[in-house]
Amino acid sequence: MNIFSSLLSAPTKQPQVTKQRRGIEIKSEREIEIMRQAAKIVATVLKEISQLVKPGMTTADLDIYAEKRIREMGATPSFKGYHGFTGSICSSINNEVVHGIPSRKKVIRAGDVLKVDTGAYYQGFHGDSCITIAVVEVTPESAKLIRVAEEALYKGIEQVKAGAYLLDLAGAIEDHVKSNGFSIVEEFTGHGVGRNLHEEPSVFNFRTREMPNVKLRSGMTLAIEPILNAGSKYTRTLSDKWTAVTVDNAMSAQFEHTVLVTDTGYEILTDRSKV
Repeated sequence: MNIFSSLLSAPTKQPQVTKQRRGIEIKSEREIEIMRQAAKIVATVLKEISQLVKPGMTTADLDIYAEKRIREMGATPSFKGYHGFTGSICSSINNEVVHGIPSRKKVIRAGDVLKVDTGAYYQGFHGDSCITIAVVEVTPESAKLIRVAEEALYKGIEQVKAGAYLLDLAGAIEDHVKSNGFSIVEEFTGHGVGRNLHEEPSVFNFRTREMPNVKLRSGMTLAIEPILNAGSKYTRTLSDKWTAVTVDNAMSAQFEHTVLVTDTGYEILTDRSKV
C-alpha cells in the first residue's frame, strides 16, 4: 500500500509513491519474531476467507468475519480507522483495483474477481497481505490474470536477498507481467512494513529512476504487491475517495506478501501454506 496498495500504501489517495525520508528500519530478532506472529494472523484470516467466500455473501460479511478473527487472535485490524478507512479489509471486485470499502450493498457473485487485502497489528508490529479469489468459475482471461498476478509476486520475491536491489525484483515482476500481455498499475506500489503499516522504502513493480535503487539488507521487511490490469494501467478514484477502478472497466488482480530479507534469501512471513 504505497498506496494504500495494499491499504494503504499511502495516507492520501493520490499517486502513492512515498518519498525516501528517513532511513529504512532493520528489525531485530525479537521484532522479527513478533512480525512472524502478526503475519501469521493475517495469513490465517486470508486463508479462511478464501475457503468461506461464496456467491450471495456481501463484502461486509467478509469484513465482519476478518475483524472478529483478527481480534480473537489477540491483534487489532491495521486498516480500520487508518486515515479514516472504515473497514478491516479492502474488498475490491472486478474492475475495482484497490481500496474497495466493504459494504452490505456489495453482493459477491459467481464469476467475480475478488481482491481481499488485510493487515493485523500485534504487539507493536504489522503484517500485511492480499489475495485475489476467483469466485466459482471465472472467464479464461480472468483466470489467466489471477494466475499471472500471483506468479509475478513470486518472481519478485525470488530476487530478494541481502545485497540485491529493489529494482532487481521490480524488473522480474515487470518482465513476467508484460510477457503475458497485462499492464502494471504504476500509481500504487509496495512498501516497507513493520512498526508502521507503511514504511520506507517504496517497492516498485516496474523499473523506474524516480526513486533510489535501494540495496537490500538482512532484517528489512517488505510488503511486495504487484497489481495487474487486463487493459489500461491507469486508474481513477471514485467519489468515496478510496476505491480505485480501472479507467476502461477492465479486470484487475493483486497479490501481496510480507517478506523478510535474510542473508541467504527471504522468508515469506504471510505464507498461507504454513497456517
